[in-house]
This record gives sequence, structure tokens and C-alpha cells, in this order.
Amino acid sequence: MAQRSARQTALAGLRLWRKEKRFADSVISGLLSKSEITASDRAFALELFYGVLRNLTLLDFWISRIRLSRVEKDVQDLVRLGLYQLFLLKTPEHAAVHETVALAPHKQRPVVNGMLRAATRIRSELLAQATKQPLFVQTSHPQFLVERWQQHFGADHTEELCKWNNRPAPIYARINRIRIDPRPFGQLYPDSRPLPNNPDFVKLSTLPAAALESGHCYIQDPSTMLACQLLDPKPEEKILDACAAPGGKTSYLAQLMQNRGILMACDRDPKRLQILENNLLQLGATVVRPIQHDWMRDRIPKEIVSIAPFDRVLVDAPCTNTGVIRRRIDVRWRLRPKDFIRMPNEQFVITRAVLPLIKPGGTLIYSTCSLEREENEEVVQRLLAEVPGLSRETERDSLPFRDRFDGAFAAKLVRNT
Repeated sequence: MAQRSARQTALAGLRLWRKEKRFADSVISGLLSKSEITASDRAFALELFYGVLRNLTLLDFWISRIRLSRVEKDVQDLVRLGLYQLFLLKTPEHAAVHETVALAPHKQRPVVNGMLRAATRIRSELLAQATKQPLFVQTSHPQFLVERWQQHFGADHTEELCKWNNRPAPIYARINRIRIDPRPFGQLYPDSRPLPNNPDFVKLSTLPAAALESGHCYIQDPSTMLACQLLDPKPEEKILDACAAPGGKTSYLAQLMQNRGILMACDRDPKRLQILENNLLQLGATVVRPIQHDWMRDRIPKEIVSIAPFDRVLVDAPCTNTGVIRRRIDVRWRLRPKDFIRMPNEQFVITRAVLPLIKPGGTLIYSTCSLEREENEEVVQRLLAEVPGLSRETERDSLPFRDRFDGAFAAKLVRNT
């Protein structure tokens, strides 16, 4: 079988994503893991794949202007790929059109070629028309999501947030102090740039393969530190991380505990739990005890009950992920209005389930990577209203348009009785 090119890989990824409803990261990483393309072609394939997904609504708007009749799905994939190169990547016309048309079966080539040639002839008109479209079209976000953000954050912040989501995410990493201190890390990896006022995190221009292999760092946005620092775990304490996979916050908690004490790490998905265990092994977080458990359905395992009560508990709850759309690019296309009713109920049930495991005077951190009040402040308010003996100490959040990092929320609650 001939080796796929970057464009073929991107096209295969877009079709798999459309047909199989799998997460985008899983789709493209699976294809690339089986590929032997060069590093530059790999980067180009990623750019094409994620670039099309970031701009689906805008690309389809342009398609609707160059062909009034129905377009077959397979043809649509090809034309999206071509238009992204022509209008957004600004790839030279001969390369974008010729190479994209070459990907099509012979019977589809005339249609794909005709549509892309038509687009190049009226390029200025199509670009001008796009600027007059509503924000949800220009930035390719679900209309209902843009409208709810406009109500919550205002028009200017919503526009900034949508544009933020469409930019490639920087690479941040947390230095793993279990294995190495910041000074030798900087000497060993001179490409890393420390973040101001945040000595545990660095910014990188490329993925630090050697540092990751040695467990010297973990790829992680600085917004994730909110929940861990609010929890403020101490050495020799008993800590529960209730929704732990894939282990970024768990390993940070282990670091803050100086790898001493007991840190129970739960997740309901056995595959995600295996990823967590692999990550913890790489990072040397030996204080962690992973265990599979579903707080929504299962009885609390005896392994957890025998260690309770815990000094501190982190519930980094499953959420809609609206604060991390920049990194989880296809999240926007999976969300539905009903998710903002379903998720808060799940979050409440999970958090209420862990409360009896906290010692009197102990700390609960409730956190999400959502921007939505229903999943954040309103869940906390419901807990305070329905759970006796619980008080709120503080709340913190990270907003992309204000803090320039991913979105996150964390609330510190204390169990008084």
C-alpha cells in the first residue's frame, strides 16, 4: 500500500471523524501512528485536519455560494480541504487546487475542480461576503453557543473568545519536580521559557520529546493549577482525586505532597485509568493509588472506604469543556443545548457522593474546565443549599479573554460537620 501524503492523511482523518463520530485527537493520532510521513508532512497534515475542523461553518458558507445544488459529503470534504488551503492558509492556487483535485476519484474530479476554480475567480467577493456574516459563521461556532456567551460575557468578549478558540494553542508544560528542579530543567531544555510568576510552568515552541520520555515534564495548561493550588495538599495527608484521568492534576498533587502520603485516584473508564497509570509511572508519582470507580452508579469500593476520611478531596468534574475548545477543537461540534442541563446534574451527583468521605474540617475542591455558570457557580450554589454543614471559602476562575490561558473554574468548600 502506497504511503499517504499529508493531504491524503488529513482527508482520511476528516472522513473518519465525520463517519465514526470519534474524537478528533483520537482520529488523527491513530492515522499518524500508522504513518511514516516526514515531520514536515506530519505538521502539514495536522494543520489541514484541525484547520478544516476549526472553520467548518465558514467553509460551508463559501461552498453554498459557489454551488447552489446539493453537494455530496465526500465532495464536500474535498472542497473544504481545498478552500481552507486557498483562503485561510493562502496556499498558492496551482498547488491547492491541483493537489486537492488529485485526491478525488476520477468521477468526482470535474466537480471538485470546477468548484475550487470558481472560488478562485470570485475570491474577493467570497471573502467580503464572509465579513458580513454573523459571528457564529465567521468564527465557525454553534449559533446557540455564541448567543449564550453573548448573554453571559457580552459581545466584545464573546468575539474575542471565538477568535481565541480558532488560534493554534501554545505548548505549555509543567516541570515535574518529583524528577527535576526548574533550574536544571532550563539548562537541559534551553528551548523552554519560564512563565512569569509561575515557576512550575514553561512555554515551548515544540513538543519536548526527550523531557516527556524522562518524566521531566507533563504537557499541561497553567489554568489547571487553579484547582490543585486551592486544594493545597500537604505531605503525609490523605487525598482523594475523584475524577483523575488522564493524571495531569493527580501528578501535580503528588508533587505538592512531595510524593508522601496517600493519594487515591479514581476514574470510571478503564482505558483512561490505564493512561493515568502510565503517566504516573513516567512521572514517578509513587504516592498515587489508582482505582476504577463510577461515582454515578457504583457503591464506594472498600479500598476507598478503608482509607476515609480524607483530609482533602478534588472533584475535577466531567464537563462540557467550553473552556478548552482551543485545544479540543471538535468539542464545539459535539455540544447540544441539552448538555447544559445534563452535565450540572451529573456534576452535582458526583460531588455529593464524595462528601461523606471528607473529614470534618476537611476541604473539597470542585472544579471544571467549563465557562458556563450552570456547571460552575450554580452547582456550588446547589451544593450549599442542599448539603448541610458545607460552607464556601473561595472561588477562582480563568477566562481566556482575560487571563490568556484556558478556561477553568475552581471553588473551595469546607465540610464543617
